[in-house]
Amino acid sequence: MSLTDLLDPSVRIVVAGTIAAWHRAEQEHYYAGAGNQFWYLLHASGLMPEQLQPADDHRLPAFGIGLTDLVRTRRSEPGEPPVFDVRGFHKRIRRCAPDVVAFVSKTAASSYARAAGERLPREHGALSWQVAGVPAFVLPGPSGANNGMPLPLRTAMWADLLDYLETLA
Repeated sequence: MSLTDLLDPSVRIVVAGTIAAWHRAEQEHYYAGAGNQFWYLLHASGLMPEQLQPADDHRLPAFGIGLTDLVRTRRSEPGEPPVFDVRGFHKRIRRCAPDVVAFVSKTAASSYARAAGERLPREHGALSWQVAGVPAFVLPGPSGANNGMPLPLRTAMWADLLDYLETLA
């Protein structure tokens, strides 16, 4: 189960997460979980001119930001890594042709890297590899599980994506 992609050819940034938990799509909107700072970080970092709420997620493409997920294809046995639909993910990225794919956490970037045979990310920021020919970037995760990283630092690292995007123009 997955959420509807919010992608079109006008997006410059595709923010990509993973549907590793089967229940996540039941929330109906991206990053709607309690304690998730996604919408705050988008705005506070300068990536968005206003702070939206999860129910407004459909508005993001008008601001040049798309949302999608690397989707699990089947349940994995305990202790085995999840199996993701990399080909489908690449197809969606090629179709909208953004300037950058920004993984919403090191966990999301690592899931992609394992599934696609790429090197695991060690740091946040620009990656040495691409996704379907598009430069890739790792953001610090916005979830409450990442509260060990101070919010001002996470905000600054999300702002780094805006700086990186400018270097690609």
